[in-house]
Amino acid sequence: MENEFLSLIDVYGENLTEKEYITNPAIARDNEIKECILTLLTPEKSALLVGKAGIGKTAIVEGLAYRIQRNEVPEALKGWSIIKINVASLIGVSQNQNETQSKLDLIIREIAKREKTILFIDETHLLVNRSGGMDFANLLKPSLDRGTIKMIGATTQEEYETYILRDRAFLRRFQKIEVLETDKETTVKILMGTIPKLEHQIGVKISYQPFQIEKFLKFIVEMTDEYKRIYEISSRYPDICLTILANAFTYALYDNEKVVTCKHFYKAICNTKSVYEDVKIKEIERFKIEFADFIKNENVNLNEKA
Repeated sequence: MENEFLSLIDVYGENLTEKEYITNPAIARDNEIKECILTLLTPEKSALLVGKAGIGKTAIVEGLAYRIQRNEVPEALKGWSIIKINVASLIGVSQNQNETQSKLDLIIREIAKREKTILFIDETHLLVNRSGGMDFANLLKPSLDRGTIKMIGATTQEEYETYILRDRAFLRRFQKIEVLETDKETTVKILMGTIPKLEHQIGVKISYQPFQIEKFLKFIVEMTDEYKRIYEISSRYPDICLTILANAFTYALYDNEKVVTCKHFYKAICNTKSVYEDVKIKEIERFKIEFADFIKNENVNLNEKA
């Protein structure tokens, strides 16, 4: 007999503890993960990750899910699931406010009935009533109070100050965990650790030695430091660098080649929209000098930028 119960969690949620992780998604974020775990183990408290866009807040939650998969968490968290609900998508499903609110209410009720389940909501500020809009926070407050739901939220510092701080009753259910932008050295480590994932996803490999790969990655990190980024992009380490690195892989795929080489890094750097044009011109010239041996040995056509 067909199951008459439609799980809205299955429809609108993603179980992060059932994902396939090629590598650790939260390299160099041990302290933030530890803070999350300690908060989740505290009665009637949930975790709220606050930091700038592109610094890896979601990766921290995936890192916790990765540890749960591997039983690398305290006994009290072993066997738990982390369900990610995209509130922005849920809001976009229907123009009917009551229908949307009803769906989230049903999701909350469903989560509360499940044992050992953590709700992860990115863009947590969307839950808070904004100028007469939908107030999802009020739906969550009773369950958070009773401890029937454990939650991890994530938002930017700006949205935190603008919206979440207004709702003190909602805020006191959470422990704020500040997520800072990684430094250059740590960003390089994150990029190095992400390469196996990109190789698996895109089907292209990097054949250079680790010290050679690191040289390319250091260049990408240096060319995207704080004062070289286009302000409107609002992206930080490591996300801004991960985009350029991923583009090097996709250029290899576009060229029908199975190996990422110097020319693909060159194309990714020439075509990035993440740094100012005057900065890019200078960085391209610096690339030609720093990687002159690669360019010569691999006969890279410097006129081919796309």
